[in-house]
Amino acid sequence: MELFEVYKLWDIEPVKGCDTKLWDKNGVEYTDLYGGHAVISIGHCHPHYVQKVSEQLGNLGFYSNAVRNSLQKELAKRLGKVSGYDDYSLFLCNSGAEANENAMKVASFHTGKPKILAFNKAFHGRTSGAVAATDNPRIQSPFNATQNVEFCPLNDIEAVEEKLSKGSFAAVIIEGIQGVAGIYEPTDDFLHSLRALCDKYGCLLILDEIQSGYGRSGKFFAHQHSGVRADIITTAKGMANGFPIGGVLISPSIKAEYGMLGTTFGGNHLACSAALAVLDIIENENLIENAAKIGEYFKEAFSGDAAIKEYRGKGLMIGLELKDEYVGLRDRLLFEKKFFTGAAGAKVIRLLPSLTISLETAQSFVKAWKELTSQAF
Repeated sequence: MELFEVYKLWDIEPVKGCDTKLWDKNGVEYTDLYGGHAVISIGHCHPHYVQKVSEQLGNLGFYSNAVRNSLQKELAKRLGKVSGYDDYSLFLCNSGAEANENAMKVASFHTGKPKILAFNKAFHGRTSGAVAATDNPRIQSPFNATQNVEFCPLNDIEAVEEKLSKGSFAAVIIEGIQGVAGIYEPTDDFLHSLRALCDKYGCLLILDEIQSGYGRSGKFFAHQHSGVRADIITTAKGMANGFPIGGVLISPSIKAEYGMLGTTFGGNHLACSAALAVLDIIENENLIENAAKIGEYFKEAFSGDAAIKEYRGKGLMIGLELKDEYVGLRDRLLFEKKFFTGAAGAKVIRLLPSLTISLETAQSFVKAWKELTSQAF
């Protein structure tokens, strides 16, 4: 049997990692400034993380949600405290797409309404409901087509009100920072106005913090820069540093009913132990503060850069939009300078490094960037 090839792969196979470093099977060392799509929040193979997951595996790796699991309650309590949403409830699942599916389902159950409002360029996942709320027809099959999702331009509050005033919307779903689109932020004013409109028209505000959460922006959740409070928050990528897990934080005004949601693997013992270890490290090593600090360094270092049309993002969720299309820049950063980075189309380089990144590592990337781009711009 062969793999069903849906990914375009680099000819590199990482086999070992430590903090922001990776080594391939030939022993070549790389610096990881992408974290496997913002997943590696506390660095590769952090000793505390390895210890906690190993200990749990030695005791019990899995049992279903038909029995009590005190690790789930501990995770809910810790996550509530660290995030500032300690009065909310937590539903655990396996991924960001699943978290968004369940968030939209909860909103529809709660309001009795069928429709969801999302935004142009949004990415909420690839499962049926999540991909319907994703503004990318290339990844939607005919099976995913639905009349229950509509879209508005980001930061256009008049367009939002026009939609909400005419439809039966259960929720508005919005990313804390749009990642796949190329790092675009909702403005603070827009989020406050959106909150007010959701209240006015009786729908819920869902903040998708799958990529932008867990300290990446310099706050625990990106929307907390605005002071807005959401009804439902979804999280996943940085939550367990590579172990599959997702979470839905749900307002106390929304009541649970037995059977309304369910999952086989969600919130299993290994996943919870990994997620608890991540919270330990984020707190003990002040990683949210480090994300803000290194983010400010990057912003200053790239200010006025000849290659960059626009610097976007907060903390360690960064988009560098090039003035001109530079085909191959990401490959050259990887193969010549040994830096893993991300992209959004041909003109945007995305940086999503571990929150543990040091100033020295950040400086070494800026130096490598300028050496390459000075030859082309």
